[in-house]
Amino acid sequence: MNLLVCISKTPETTAKINFTDGGKAFDSDGVNYIMNPYDEWYALVRAIELKEENGGEVTVFHVGEASSDIIIRKALSIGGDKAVRVNANPKDSFFVAKQIAEFCKANPQDVIFFGKETIDYNGAEVGSIVSEMLDIPFVSFASKLEKSGDVFTAERDIEGGVQRVQVNAPFAISSAKGLAEQRIPNMKSIMMSKRKPVDVVEPVDTDTKVEIVHYETPPEKSGVKLFEMDDMSTLVKILRDEEKVI
Repeated sequence: MNLLVCISKTPETTAKINFTDGGKAFDSDGVNYIMNPYDEWYALVRAIELKEENGGEVTVFHVGEASSDIIIRKALSIGGDKAVRVNANPKDSFFVAKQIAEFCKANPQDVIFFGKETIDYNGAEVGSIVSEMLDIPFVSFASKLEKSGDVFTAERDIEGGVQRVQVNAPFAISSAKGLAEQRIPNMKSIMMSKRKPVDVVEPVDTDTKVEIVHYETPPEKSGVKLFEMDDMSTLVKILRDEEKVI
């Protein structure tokens, strides 16, 4: 069974966010990057578990420049067998999806794993675009995935309950909280990961579909306003006239 796990890098959640070039580019100066948590904690670990349960191979796939190698090595230390890095700065979701789809056309995969979204852009776009390019089913926001024979059963949290779906390989899936539990690599795994192969390939030519017009940070939060318990009229007035929430 061939399992492909697509990973991306994101700024640490504590990173200070700034923009350059008149608000058109993210300022990465001084920013530490990590593997996107949804990719690491859920997609990657569940793929490794399926390999352990059923046999097969887990390939880690990343679109990024050489600075991403440390993140790829972490994925390998957690349990990935090999990795492929497309040597390009990801331009937009379509560009990334095109690289994944072209790789899968030449190297067929049974299951293609994605995190449900990245924690910086929250777009949740790449998985569905890849599934359309490959003409395969796509299961989004899965919180459980099991395999029985040739059939996979996935569960998704929906409004008011849980949806259970069955699908045959090949298919793509995006991974939400609950799909697996985070694994922490030990020193032996970290050292062994340095011996695992990482193939660097050049990107497939792709038209850019999106142009960044402007980034801006949200307004700073104001301080907390305290009210006396018996002063409800003032509270209601502020909620109605200033905050416009009632």
